[in-house]
Amino acid sequence: MSEAVDVVVIGAGPAGLSAALNLVRARREVVLIDGGRPRNAATLASHGFLSRDGISPLELRKLGREEVAGYPGATVVDRVNVTSVVRSGDGLLVRAQARGAAEPLEWRAAAVVVATGLTEVMPALPSLRAFYGTALHSCMACDGYEKADRPIALIGETDDLAEQALLLSAWSRDLVVFTNAIGEVGGADEARLGELGIRVERRAIADIEGDRAGMTGVRLADGEVVAREGGFLRPRYATALEFLDGLAPAADDDGLLVVDPEGRTAVPGLYATGDVTPPGPQQLIVAAGAGARTASAVHRDLLRVALGG
Repeated sequence: MSEAVDVVVIGAGPAGLSAALNLVRARREVVLIDGGRPRNAATLASHGFLSRDGISPLELRKLGREEVAGYPGATVVDRVNVTSVVRSGDGLLVRAQARGAAEPLEWRAAAVVVATGLTEVMPALPSLRAFYGTALHSCMACDGYEKADRPIALIGETDDLAEQALLLSAWSRDLVVFTNAIGEVGGADEARLGELGIRVERRAIADIEGDRAGMTGVRLADGEVVAREGGFLRPRYATALEFLDGLAPAADDDGLLVVDPEGRTAVPGLYATGDVTPPGPQQLIVAAGAGARTASAVHRDLLRVALGG
């Protein structure tokens, strides 16, 4: 039997937690579904979150979950994967499966908020994960300060590496941009970077060098090692939204859900917030703010329906 609730929030990152918290405070019955696999799990510290600068992202999630769960209108379910969201009468039916459980879960909701975030697709380097979250990061705004004036790398296979390198130069100009023989940096952009003392390395990468003390360099396919103490990755991003196939919400060219400024999709009752919406990856505090804004829209829309408006 499916349980009837006001809202199901799918995803327990900053955007989903913020949406759920504001909705339960609006006296809504809310189910918060946490898949238990956050994108930033490898990161030791989160930065730029007011009053929580330097906190572990896992601790931030833990605190947020506890705050949501402390309200009587909230139900938090952990290690659960949503399998489908489909139309059911005037609302939506959410089907899910808890890992290790035989029986599926179902909720009938007046509204569903998708806050599932993104998956990072990294360059295929054997030792990359060993240094990710400590020496290597993907968010300059989050971790650039800690790399200030150090010899660092920017590694990516995208066509915006020059733009990213210019942004990164605010923290350090002792910078080498590695395209791994795939990323694109035009001649004019390379000249502009060169004026700042930033080198572009176009050869293929074999691996990341280092030991338990940390990263020491980038080893190229021809054997040369370029000494670097850390740096930033420019991953590609992917969504995992197959559970919405039955509703077919609009998405942009990057697979991000198209929403209005308050998080409404074109599907009645379906909302999205955080990294899964344009422009994509955001600082934690920005995602949390987006979740709060979407929660306000959900509450007002449900109230309008209840009052016959």
